[in-house]
Amino acid sequence: MKRILIIEDEKSIAELERDYLEIEGFEVEIITDGKKGLDAALSKPYCLILLDVMLPKVNGFEICKQIRKEKDIPILMVTAKMEDVDKIRGLGLGADDYIVKPFSPSELVARVKAHLARYDRLVRKNVAAYDEVQVRGLHINRTSRHVFINGKVIGLTAKEFDLLLFFAEHPNQVFSKEHLFQRIWGLDSFGDLATVTVHVRKIREKIETNPATPQFIETVWGAGYRFKG
Repeated sequence: MKRILIIEDEKSIAELERDYLEIEGFEVEIITDGKKGLDAALSKPYCLILLDVMLPKVNGFEICKQIRKEKDIPILMVTAKMEDVDKIRGLGLGADDYIVKPFSPSELVARVKAHLARYDRLVRKNVAAYDEVQVRGLHINRTSRHVFINGKVIGLTAKEFDLLLFFAEHPNQVFSKEHLFQRIWGLDSFGDLATVTVHVRKIREKIETNPATPQFIETVWGAGYRFKG
């Protein structure tokens, strides 16, 4: 269940907002004090914050500013004022939207849902972007541990995958066999370094068009290997 924080000193408005949001299946917490609301916003997990502009002790603008320093969740500011300067100020501090009193409860719910949906899409997009490393025709998915070359799935052993992913995450850097052996196998440099050579050869056979002239993992003679980003 998605949790929403309402920071609003007018109890009747806060309860109206809560009632309509709870009907839609949200879990809602109301705080009427600006300072306590800020503390809760920073310390507890919420999916969205409805924030009144005019609050005792700490106003909505300052709360918005402080929240945005630490969190990127949607912030919808609620105000009785309609001056453009207030809207510009709030948006400049990181607010995502404004709702002007008096407002329609159905409009409130619609905006909350829209901003949550937009935020979820952005989060999924960012997660997906992090999950996958793409270099030319090579795609490496961290979560599924699948590797594709020009759309064709490539079968790698666990260590081959770990080594290839490490290379792809550190493009254009030269790594010695000793460093790679320690990093991937977790052993010191006195181990069998031929293991690295064998695994690089096998990876090349699977992802390179011509392993003799590699386009991804190249040998830097006397130094180690480098992944061409």
